[in-house]
Amino acid sequence: MTNPNSKLQNWLLVLAVLSLAIAPLIFVRGGEFAGSDDKAEKAITEVQPGYQPWFKSLFEPPSGEVESLLFSSQAALGAGVIGYVIGLYKGRSQQQKNNNEHSD
Repeated sequence: MTNPNSKLQNWLLVLAVLSLAIAPLIFVRGGEFAGSDDKAEKAITEVQPGYQPWFKSLFEPPSGEVESLLFSSQAALGAGVIGYVIGLYKGRSQQQKNNNEHSD
């Protein structure tokens, strides 16, 4: 049985996370949401205009949307792997704990 206060806290946390994600989109008008790569390139060009990179990218996405999709897919895959590993170890330790309790 779950605690009603726990459900309320969970919903408040979800609401807080959503508000933190949406607030910049509402309050920052005309803001440029560029990536750090673009900002770094601009800063390097300002400091040393003749700078040439050491190497070129192996794959250049056709658009910013595809680049964002690949980045978010990579982040989701990484979070999934980390969540799986944490769940696996948690389940193993719980199973080992239950086995030790029943063997006594």
